[in-house]
Amino acid sequence: MSGPASTRTPIDSSLRERVSRLVYTALWVVATPAIALYLLWRSRRQPAYRSGWGERFLGRYRGQGASRRTGPCVWIHAVSVGETRAAAPLVAALRTRYPDLSVVVTHMTPTGRDTAIALFGDGVAHAFLAYDYPFGVARFFRYWRPAIGIVMETEIWPNLMAAARDAGVTMLLVNGRLSAKSLRSAMRWTSLMRPAARSFTRILAQSENDATRFASLSGNASAPPIVRVGNLKFDIEAPVAQREIATRFRDRIANDVAGRVEGRVACSMRGILLFASTREGEEAAIFDAWMRRVPREVDRIAGTFPLLVVVPRHPQRFGEVFALAKARGLNVQRRSDELPIAADTQVWIGDSMGELFAYFLVADVAYVGGSLVPLGGQNLIEAAAAGCPILIGPHTFNFSEASDEAVRVGAALRVADFDALIEASVALASDDVRRRRMAAAGIDFVAAHRGATQRTMDIIEQELNLFA
Repeated sequence: MSGPASTRTPIDSSLRERVSRLVYTALWVVATPAIALYLLWRSRRQPAYRSGWGERFLGRYRGQGASRRTGPCVWIHAVSVGETRAAAPLVAALRTRYPDLSVVVTHMTPTGRDTAIALFGDGVAHAFLAYDYPFGVARFFRYWRPAIGIVMETEIWPNLMAAARDAGVTMLLVNGRLSAKSLRSAMRWTSLMRPAARSFTRILAQSENDATRFASLSGNASAPPIVRVGNLKFDIEAPVAQREIATRFRDRIANDVAGRVEGRVACSMRGILLFASTREGEEAAIFDAWMRRVPREVDRIAGTFPLLVVVPRHPQRFGEVFALAKARGLNVQRRSDELPIAADTQVWIGDSMGELFAYFLVADVAYVGGSLVPLGGQNLIEAAAAGCPILIGPHTFNFSEASDEAVRVGAALRVADFDALIEASVALASDDVRRRRMAAAGIDFVAAHRGATQRTMDIIEQELNLFA
């Protein structure tokens, strides 16, 4: 005999949400000392983590917003570097089409903020978003008074979304992506995450799979409209400034301190192997695999070996990666030394921010990091747009659809381990025909997926009628 059907009234759901958020907020308060200690620990390598604490903890934004214009305020939240780059086409479209807008871009990391300053300059206000304390996020909305909030990719915070509801702010999740792993984690806390997801006016997903996962998170009742618009990152163009930097990089690679090194020039820089956005544990394995592959006596002959260009994902690790190369007896230079690359230099550390596109433009082949360790990989679209053949590892769950399709169309190759990575890099560096084929496939791959910015802008205008 079956029992009565279980039902939950709106009052029950509302009460459960409030109780869950009270517990959630209490955990934030209890964790505050640990968060402060973590910021101080991070500041040992990145002093910028010692700034902006009033914004982070209290939602205080004194004297900011000097770039406000006469129009309404549009707020865009881009956590760190990747989300900020993804937002760049949207910010450009907003500023071009509606020059009177006031735009504020918020971040969680100093590197994200620095990237935004480099990309957008003074025409956009920059700040840290308050941590998810109710009083902090409420102050954020009172200070900036955004007419619309645009949250990039995966940032769904319960107290932030509740404060947006209370403030009457229309919220869009843009360029939304949700991996199967992230969905499983969110579904463990449905009383928190489901109401937060439902608070969006619309969710603009990158792919059909992302849209399906967001629908699962939101549930059927009161779910926001979810539409697939594509990935904003496909709309990125190589900025003129990045092309100029790439030209300077080529000049540095082609000359040593005394003058031109014919060995490097003769191979038309085919031996530039880029390891981009590498994560902890990858660089040491790359160096070790390289030393197993290339005999030391050949390695020392000027101009006859590829140049390894290593660009760590996180700037606080630049010095650490330099030391890893030195400890293995490799001849190493830094990009920041502003010197031409010597003939016997084997490793060049790309210790700069906001120049990854330039590295892709000069490289003959690029490994996109975080994918040979189980961290989910990094965005490979910039490399494809630059016409750079791509290598990736097996762990690409953060960008699974773009990675899988890049492999399918021939723009990227998967490798199983670090030895296979070095073998494939060296093989591609000496195969002009295959490199040209992969470069063309990458450019076509990006071109076939353009248009997300326009579709996103259309939805903003249709849904909100903000700029009528």
